[in-house]
Amino acid sequence: MRHALKIIGCAGIMALAALWAWPRASAGVPIPDPKLDAPLASAPAKATAVLAGGCFWGLQLVFEHLKGVSHVTAGYAGGEASTAEYELVSSGTTGHAESVQIEYDPSQVTYGEILKVYFSVAHDPTEVNRQGPDEGTQYRSSVFAADADQQKIAEAYIAQLDAAGNYPAPIATQVVPLKGFYPAEAYHQDYAIHNPWNPYIQINDLPKVADFKSTLPDLYVER
Repeated sequence: MRHALKIIGCAGIMALAALWAWPRASAGVPIPDPKLDAPLASAPAKATAVLAGGCFWGLQLVFEHLKGVSHVTAGYAGGEASTAEYELVSSGTTGHAESVQIEYDPSQVTYGEILKVYFSVAHDPTEVNRQGPDEGTQYRSSVFAADADQQKIAEAYIAQLDAAGNYPAPIATQVVPLKGFYPAEAYHQDYAIHNPWNPYIQINDLPKVADFKSTLPDLYVER
């Protein structure tokens, strides 16, 4: 769904959004820690993770509550720099997915723990080229791995979760090398924080934060 329509926030959208309410595949089913993960770093440092899974408004809001995270940027990944513009990405033809770049301290939170939040509360990894009311390849579920270690951890975790049967359908998340991340337009940054009463945010994104707080309290921090 185009963000322009989301921003309107009229009663009609409220009714439609109620029908499109985000269906979390793992609702009520805790997922395990990843068996393969990077160890906590011995000293503070800076690392990044890039993930896609539906509208970046919600992903940004969720990961801003993860411990060890210093900054989250909404943007685009998967396509070329020349097409990293919202109107072009919304066409679904650029190869880009709405994504977030998560800056974190690997001495406080591991890459595997970031993926645990991603797969358990941030989005539905079984949906193909959509999330709830949002349809198109730009809303696909994708891990953009920055290096071979991230790729191995993500692929192993997906195999582990599929084998455990935590979801009613196979995980559709793609794991691909990160070629570039391009920040989105300023009005998209922290949109959910600036517009908490938008019906789209109320119905689709705030429940993810509530799930995060109740399901993974050891990883959750108030902001």
